[in-house]
Amino acid sequence: MSNPLDTDAGSELFGSYEAELKLVQADLNQKLDQIPELSGEPRKAAVHQAERALDEANELLDQMRIEKQNIPSAIRNKVNQRFRNFESDVDSCKRKLKSLSDDRRALFGDRYTDNPASDAQLEQRQQLLSGSDPLDRSSHRLRESQRLALETEDIGRGTLADLHVQRETIVHARGNLLESEGYVDKSVKTLRGMARRMATNRIITVAIITVLVLLIIAVIYSKFH
Repeated sequence: MSNPLDTDAGSELFGSYEAELKLVQADLNQKLDQIPELSGEPRKAAVHQAERALDEANELLDQMRIEKQNIPSAIRNKVNQRFRNFESDVDSCKRKLKSLSDDRRALFGDRYTDNPASDAQLEQRQQLLSGSDPLDRSSHRLRESQRLALETEDIGRGTLADLHVQRETIVHARGNLLESEGYVDKSVKTLRGMARRMATNRIITVAIITVLVLLIIAVIYSKFH
């Protein structure tokens, strides 16, 4: 039997499926142990109950198969080994149930015979044998539908995760854009200030040159007069 998955080592949802599967396996093994002691209608009812438990175990395996993909790769090998152990246990129960189901004499009791003595006995036997086929097909379709639903849910979770990452990227890029716009505004203000200072300095320089020229002219004029 597989060991339980540590809650701090993987998906809590996988762990819950694992615990539920252990209970279903225990119930299935109990039913399989009871079937050899029964015959006739009680045995047939016990076989149907075991089949339902086996279907439930297979459904849980399908859910675990999908959920284990969400477990970190560092511990996935350990989880895969436990999952294979569960699959092996369920397959063993399936083979045992098939063996018990094939024992038609015990299943149908005194009504069973390898050479039916009358058409009524043959017809009754065929009806009983074919009665489980629709149930098997319905169970198979139900498992397939549930598997597809779980796969769709898993794809949806992956898509939502991708959208979340893209949203974070867009928000981050928008923040960087706003920050860049702030830097541009500061740069424009700085350039405008420098331009104003350059214009002021040019005016001051022109005024100084003009004053110097006037002084030189005044000095020259005073020497000749």
